[in-house]
Amino acid sequence: MHLAIRIICLFQFSTLSLFAQNLGLFEKKIHVDNQDTLQYRIMYPQDFDEQKTYPLMLFLHGAGERGSDNEKQLIHGAKLFANTSNRTEYPALILFPQCPNDSYWAQVEVDRSVSPRAFAFDYSRGLKQPLQLTLDLVAQLSDQPYVDQERIYVMGLSMGGMGTFQAVHLRPDLFAAAVPICGAAQVDAYGKDHTQVPFWIFHGDADSVVAVQHSRDMWQRLLALDAYVSYTEYAGVGHGSWNNAFVEPNLLNWIFSQKKRVGVLAD
Repeated sequence: MHLAIRIICLFQFSTLSLFAQNLGLFEKKIHVDNQDTLQYRIMYPQDFDEQKTYPLMLFLHGAGERGSDNEKQLIHGAKLFANTSNRTEYPALILFPQCPNDSYWAQVEVDRSVSPRAFAFDYSRGLKQPLQLTLDLVAQLSDQPYVDQERIYVMGLSMGGMGTFQAVHLRPDLFAAAVPICGAAQVDAYGKDHTQVPFWIFHGDADSVVAVQHSRDMWQRLLALDAYVSYTEYAGVGHGSWNNAFVEPNLLNWIFSQKKRVGVLAD
């Protein structure tokens, strides 16, 4: 029994150490705009060569990873992109900004007294500062000669899924694909101007934090607009549906095959 416990502990320690090493691939940086700052982490491709061009992936974390440590935002999603085989097959710049504790990615009022929570979006109020700073940073990075401007993507979970929807709403010209996971949006704000960005939406039907109906409604809205949209719903899965999405065998291939264009969506 003692031996078994020791083996398990050693295995857990080894896994955690490897995880920490992988997260160390994400460089700590700060984006400054006048007196406003945005903490972020960025991982460059293996054997990075400034003479080549690479896609850029923006990842927006959930509410539980807000803060000022420039670390918590890597809890969910970073392992997916730091995986050695994924880095080899899909060389890209991976950007993880961190939203402060007192703010939110999307322009929304949240009622936490009910379950699932109630969300009242109002895109007419513009962007929350963290998302504005993030989009400014993405624009700044996209000006670099090594960033493929036709392959800039956004992905987010929960609060980050909401930020994903609003980011695409504001800048449909910027993104080549979007992956909102257990998110929500101002459905009626989406129109024909937003139909050229391919979406793959994920949600669990047992989500007690962000009701699955939010994703269903956005899926139906995008379908009605004749947009490029896929929707995957997990039966019996709660709020952590990102764990299911991250192991979808075709997820990264689908994302990195997209390019900004008018025409046929890649399979």
